[in-house]
Amino acid sequence: MTELIKPKDIQTNNSVVVINWEDGHKSIYGARDLRLRCPCAQCIDEWTGEARLDQNTVPTQVEAVEHMLVGNYAVQFLWSDVHYTGIYTFQVLRALCMCELCSSACQ
Repeated sequence: MTELIKPKDIQTNNSVVVINWEDGHKSIYGARDLRLRCPCAQCIDEWTGEARLDQNTVPTQVEAVEHMLVGNYAVQFLWSDVHYTGIYTFQVLRALCMCELCSSACQ
């Protein structure tokens, strides 16, 4: 089993979400990019995994207004489009990091 790397700090600034991880890594996400990857049952079909969210319904300037930790494994965001049901696991958030280091590790 791999060790779970947890966020040390999460900042929501306008259209950007910044996560500083316990291992020193820093992830910067576009808020809309995270919103479009919402893993909740309203946005993703629970049985097929198929996307249900119409991307055109998400404002281009959507922001992460608030966030809260869910247990010891995830973060839940309140988005400016009033969506809030997605629970983003730390593992998923780390996998979504598109920094140069993480992008090259995926190739």
